[in-house]
Amino acid sequence: QVHLVESGGGLVQPGGSLRLSCATAGINFRLYPMNWYRQTPGKQRELVANITSVGNTNYLGSVKDRFTISRDNKRAALYLQMNSLRPEDTAVYYCNVQYKGNQYWGRGTQVTVSS
Repeated sequence: QVHLVESGGGLVQPGGSLRLSCATAGINFRLYPMNWYRQTPGKQRELVANITSVGNTNYLGSVKDRFTISRDNKRAALYLQMNSLRPEDTAVYYCNVQYKGNQYWGRGTQVTVSS
């Protein structure tokens, strides 16, 4: 069974940093592209960043040059380093993988950027 567990969210002031982590189980992690999404109330979930199995990355335009997605295949873990955070980055952040035709999600971790 696939399990994704996010951690690392919290309250941070504008301009601050957070590092999100996603622990995974139940998949051969190194073989799969991984994604970070975020969602705010009343809005659709949006793709923030993704990383291929070989480490190629893509970012949402508004987070490019501020966020960095990375993966540790030995630990089967996904990360999102978020710098220069803005109030508009406030959201629940989710780890995601498509595995054998199904989408899997963690429960999410809340990130709040506020002074």
